[in-house]
Amino acid sequence: MDIKKVFVLGAGTMGNGIAQVCAQKGISVLMCDMNQEILQKAVKNIQWSVSKFVEKGKISDTTDAVMGRIQTSTSYDGAADADLVIEAVFEKVGVKHEVLKKVDAVVGDKTIVASNTSAIPITEIAAAVTRPENFIGLHFFNPVPMMEAVEVIRGIASSEEAFQYGADFVRYIGKEPIMVNRDIAGFILNRINMLSNMEAMRLVEQGVATPEDIDKGMRLAFGRRMGPFETSDLVGLEVQLMAYNNTYEEEKDPRFYPPSILRRKVLAGHWGRKSGRGWYEYNPDGSRKK
Repeated sequence: MDIKKVFVLGAGTMGNGIAQVCAQKGISVLMCDMNQEILQKAVKNIQWSVSKFVEKGKISDTTDAVMGRIQTSTSYDGAADADLVIEAVFEKVGVKHEVLKKVDAVVGDKTIVASNTSAIPITEIAAAVTRPENFIGLHFFNPVPMMEAVEVIRGIASSEEAFQYGADFVRYIGKEPIMVNRDIAGFILNRINMLSNMEAMRLVEQGVATPEDIDKGMRLAFGRRMGPFETSDLVGLEVQLMAYNNTYEEEKDPRFYPPSILRRKVLAGHWGRKSGRGWYEYNPDGSRKK
């Protein structure tokens, strides 16, 4: 696959993870965010993560070599010569439309543009661009450097060429594409996972079990690396709530209506590791309190 430059729009957890996996595969990356502080934090996080991969012998490059492929910017102009643009901003369609319109004004006619949304239908997001045939979904999972699957989503106007380009790109960076042939809120894996997670939350809400026991059971009985509550704290409860709300608003299916306990915790600022408290409590260094 001939891909030399990827423009990553958004330097949060998902954006910097996507930038990292691209750079580790030898691709030049321009990571864009309007907040310089967020960009600096992203670079620091990527450097730490890459160094761990190098220490464990999981990549052959040096940390400096990988980091040398990543540049940062607060301007959209760098998207002009990108082969692929991946949007990874806040999970609200209005925010995505705002930044995608600006990118759309500078990208080439054949540039593939993708959204990393976890739940919003791709066709709805693609309404912001002038070439929806070049627009697809690339849904990475958190943490991006560790998770092997990426959903490739076809919007109603996505061309077959763009859809297959997304699959080829995912394979190129060493991951496995999960092909989503029809645009639907939540796509495949999140729709399955959402229902499981919400049922776990309701069991806690009803006093049937604790987050600790449910997480332990999911790890030991089903072989999951992390239980649903550990994962929730890592991803962020407010991020989960947005995804659930987006799916519910699209489908109007009561199965996807977020449990009260999740809505209340988000209102209380219990967002997970980032806030020091979610389903569990955390120390300032991010480790879980005993």
